[in-house]
Amino acid sequence: MDLDVTNVPTPCYVCDERSVRKNLEILSGVEQQSGGKIILALKAFSMFGVFPLIRQHLSGVAASSLYEARLASEEFNSEVHLCAPAYRDEDFEELLSYASHITFNSFSQWRHFAPRIRAAGADVKCGMRINPQHSEVAVPLYDPCARFSRLGVTAEEFRGEDLEGISGLHFHALCELDADALQRMLDAVEAAFGEHLHAMEWINCGGGHHITKDGYHRDLLCQLMAGLREKYGVTVYLEPGEAVVLNAGILVASVLDIVRNEMDIAILDASAAAHMPDVLEMPYRPEVLGAAVPGELPHTYRLAGPTCLAGDVMGDYSFLQPLRPGSK
Repeated sequence: MDLDVTNVPTPCYVCDERSVRKNLEILSGVEQQSGGKIILALKAFSMFGVFPLIRQHLSGVAASSLYEARLASEEFNSEVHLCAPAYRDEDFEELLSYASHITFNSFSQWRHFAPRIRAAGADVKCGMRINPQHSEVAVPLYDPCARFSRLGVTAEEFRGEDLEGISGLHFHALCELDADALQRMLDAVEAAFGEHLHAMEWINCGGGHHITKDGYHRDLLCQLMAGLREKYGVTVYLEPGEAVVLNAGILVASVLDIVRNEMDIAILDASAAAHMPDVLEMPYRPEVLGAAVPGELPHTYRLAGPTCLAGDVMGDYSFLQPLRPGSK
């Protein structure tokens, strides 16, 4: 991304339209080759200024809360898929007005809300989130199939339940993975829930697919999606988030002050906690343009945020030139 940040106000997320368009063209190609549908997961990316471009290429939006659903409904003239661990009674009527698909995380939630859906006469397709109990994600914090996970119904809890009114199954069990992980996950899904798939109209394979990453096996992905569609007669959905805008933007920050406590520490106007929480949660070390690992270049600093959280730290980096207040 070639950008002069001199006059960029900070902190500021800057998105490169050319890179987004390139990603969207890849995703649109997967739709065409596989016969499936790809929708944007708003929990990963909700910069609505880019939505006019995104809606030209993708089939809809995946939301996980009331205001995400409202944003999707107002900004996309397409499908709005809603999936959350639980829904609030006071939100549900409004959610129905936005959603084309609603996935429930448990049969108790389905039984609770099904009468309201019928009473409203809502034209919405209802699904159930399943838990294949097969883990591909290395970091437990991001693994929906970890032991004791609250996300999705296991095969044991699924058995014997009345599926009348349920037209689809949804699983979200991957994170930044290639198509081979989806292949193994689908084997687990079919082993645990295959008997129910022929009765479904759609299946949502969730997100976590690194489709636009260099080297991703897109042909295998398309084969898997097409195979599901042909075998069970279902519409197949994917809902990537990161893949839509992978390597398509930067966060620009300014140095507010330099303090010293055994080492030089640059306090920025951007926060790890507020602006890039994966740095603390994953944990994840962001790439800093023009910087290197500590000690490789002449001037080493710890980059930290302006909040009162002691651990609001991005990491240690070295620079060719010294940082000063105002440096970007």
